[in-house]
Amino acid sequence: MIPYGRQEIKQQDIDAVVDVLKSDFLTQGPQVPAFEASLMGATGAKFAFAVNSATSALHIACLALGVGKGDVLWTSPVTFVASANCGLYCGASVDFIDIDPATYNLCPIALEVKLKLAKLNGSLPKVVVAVHLCGQPCDMKAIHALSVEYGFKVIEDASHAIGGRYLDKPIGACDYSDVTVFSFHPVKIVTTAEGGAALTNDKALADKMTLYRSHGITRDEVLMENLPHGGWYYEQIDLGFNYRMTELQAALGVSQIARLGEFVAARHQLAERYYEKLADLPITLPYQLPNTYSGLHLFVIRLKLDEISKTHREVFDELRENGIGVNVHYIPVHLQPYYQHMGFKKGDFPNAESYYTNVISLPMFHAMTYEQQDEVIHVLTKVLATK
Repeated sequence: MIPYGRQEIKQQDIDAVVDVLKSDFLTQGPQVPAFEASLMGATGAKFAFAVNSATSALHIACLALGVGKGDVLWTSPVTFVASANCGLYCGASVDFIDIDPATYNLCPIALEVKLKLAKLNGSLPKVVVAVHLCGQPCDMKAIHALSVEYGFKVIEDASHAIGGRYLDKPIGACDYSDVTVFSFHPVKIVTTAEGGAALTNDKALADKMTLYRSHGITRDEVLMENLPHGGWYYEQIDLGFNYRMTELQAALGVSQIARLGEFVAARHQLAERYYEKLADLPITLPYQLPNTYSGLHLFVIRLKLDEISKTHREVFDELRENGIGVNVHYIPVHLQPYYQHMGFKKGDFPNAESYYTNVISLPMFHAMTYEQQDEVIHVLTKVLATK
């Protein structure tokens, strides 16, 4: 089975992890700060905090931005559930903005329309989570301008997008957001096995995320309420969580991120071959927003179901039966039973729902060979041509 995504582990990655296993530190040692420094170097952000998952990063970002009971978080319905759940973790409610039918990202026009209504109703969001689906950046300049006008904060959920660029700046620079979040799950562009990070240019947010990542505990005397009792002393000054990344994960991340440019360039070469060799099939190929460079975590096609004699499910099943590990990203969050129990229903976000009816993620990973890609193309062509 050719998977839709997978990690690439080389000997240098293994050696980096083994070195940690032989060291004095398996957690809270030098590798986590080294990984955070590499993230800052890759993006230009002033602060970076490595955590045990992107979900944790989204949670501490929301907490640092003061999201709580009575607040509202808005995001795209076409994302993994964590992009919305992070608001619920903080006691806030959640709503969605329909997607742009070309980019599949949160639509700035729909966002502006909803903001105008929310202002009249006194129900403006505290935070908007802009998801860079597939690695394609959202129109962050437009979203940021609306945040200034309407007074909400912005989190970039860039779980798919490390190594990408927006207006010639690396995604993660936080020029148009308060916090950017990355994921390092094995199918992502860079992996730490499990792991994530939150980046920001705001020191106040950085200080809060430092606390929330590790039980709300500080060893900084400036932040303490009492004089230290000795060199062992620490204080819990807020309610935090155990969201720390291990040294093993961080060492793998340091090794991986050194090859970030190589990883993303390889994905672009594969994408160019897909565009060339799939051009005549009854599918819609991904659109790229001008002045952006996608991280290309996913390569998503949409089936032109009115031009083929099979259903979405039949195409999906036949591809899998023939060894092509396709997937669907994602079931719109508002259609999940948990969210439907909150009152969301089919018909609420028609662009997202239309997207879901015909979308398929083809295999895309930087270690994918041209022979593997040709097999994907061959099988897809055969499946779509068969009556």
